[in-house]
Amino acid sequence: MRAIILAAGRGSRLKAMTAERPKCLVEIDGQTLLERQLKSLYQAGISEIGIVRGYMAEKIAVDGAQYFENLRWEDTQMVRSLMCAQEWLENDECIVCYSDIMYNSEAIQFLQNTKEDIVIPYNVEWLKVWEARFEDPLSDAESFQIDEQGRLTEIGSKVNNIHDIQGQYMGILKFTPQGWRQIAKVLGEMDDTKLDKMDMTSILNLLIKQKIAIYTMAINGNWFEIDSEQDIEAYREWLNGEK
Repeated sequence: MRAIILAAGRGSRLKAMTAERPKCLVEIDGQTLLERQLKSLYQAGISEIGIVRGYMAEKIAVDGAQYFENLRWEDTQMVRSLMCAQEWLENDECIVCYSDIMYNSEAIQFLQNTKEDIVIPYNVEWLKVWEARFEDPLSDAESFQIDEQGRLTEIGSKVNNIHDIQGQYMGILKFTPQGWRQIAKVLGEMDDTKLDKMDMTSILNLLIKQKIAIYTMAINGNWFEIDSEQDIEAYREWLNGEK
């Protein structure tokens, strides 16, 4: 199995921290987000790494990695970055990860053992993370609903009640070549303007509407997202609380 890290964006909400480096190279306690993620992937036994680069691409350098370039990173969303790596997606099972997340290798190991064509893990203990990051967790939390078979039925909508949220999407996905072919067919029916604006939760919702099965996998904790300067301090406080 291969892993693809989507690292094309700047991460403008990190302000000056990304003025001279991509978001994935922001350091927390002496390690970059990319280094932390690579460690988890390697520990899970994944050695073939693909990185989709964009902003300050030349600063992302990982021994043995294959690079895919999103030359239009300023004008496109994450689905366009994903499409840059379709050479891998068409031919091999791939785990796809956002570049601004931290997680343990166990999540990747569990994901490797799933058999379905499209699978996403979700954080069951999401509220602890959102309480660390936000004064009001509902200001950022989004809907995540699954059916009795563990298939995703809703994601990414505004929610007014915490009890209506079954978990939170972690920015990690697994695709088999067959799964990617289903996605590519849907993407192929869109015009370029719509594709440029398509983010990951939007394509997941579109797959749901077209009755394409997205299976889910529950993960307990050990995950964090860095989206702002405040998240870095929140992460340190959260980590101390977990120890």
